[in-house]
Amino acid sequence: MASEYVFTPPAPVSLPVVGQAARFPVHRIYCVGRNYEEHAKEMGFTGREPPFFFMKPADAVVVVDAGTTGTMAYPTLTKNLHHEIELVAAIGTGGKNIKAADAMKHIFGYAVGLDMTRRDLQGDMKKQGRPWDIGKSFEQSAPTGPIVPAAQAGDIEHAEISLQVNGQDRQRSNVSKLIWNMAETIEHLSAAWELQPGDLIFTGTPEGVAAVVAGDTLVGQVAGLPALTVKVA
Repeated sequence: MASEYVFTPPAPVSLPVVGQAARFPVHRIYCVGRNYEEHAKEMGFTGREPPFFFMKPADAVVVVDAGTTGTMAYPTLTKNLHHEIELVAAIGTGGKNIKAADAMKHIFGYAVGLDMTRRDLQGDMKKQGRPWDIGKSFEQSAPTGPIVPAAQAGDIEHAEISLQVNGQDRQRSNVSKLIWNMAETIEHLSAAWELQPGDLIFTGTPEGVAAVVAGDTLVGQVAGLPALTVKVA
């Protein structure tokens, strides 16, 4: 007998997979804070601090198909919406206490993502020693492009990563400059949570984060992956 619900549950969030008809169902979204040295410096921090994490709900994803322009609404309560371009690792095989030496085998593929941030609200929470959720975990705060299976993604650990706003360079770096690389990140994450198939890991953003306004068009790129184009409504 089919389960009955008091209301119709929402459809699961899923991302397209390049070259496949089957889609990638999203379970959780983990984000790594301050994981490029120059970005850490621009946020007022230095050195290789232990990695730390925050989360976004799965339905924060704005699904953007290859070759299309996605749309995200300018969120409420903020006057300082920032872009953060990130390489996203999509977990295909879960596990707990995964060692860095084994971690890359757990990655199904990669995508380009944006960790959109209500910076003024995040800053207020930091000053008060309170959680960042209101600054990071709002609706449509995680635009994400299609996933490229790992075997087809090329030398992703040395890929150039960049973001343009209205055609002007804002962020440009290389994935090799991650403070904690993807394997190390998975080791730390899986010590705290049991990773599941469908988890997305936003691996951190390089320097150059700045504000966008309604009407701006953002184009995020990681070499070897489809570009992510998003317009702020």
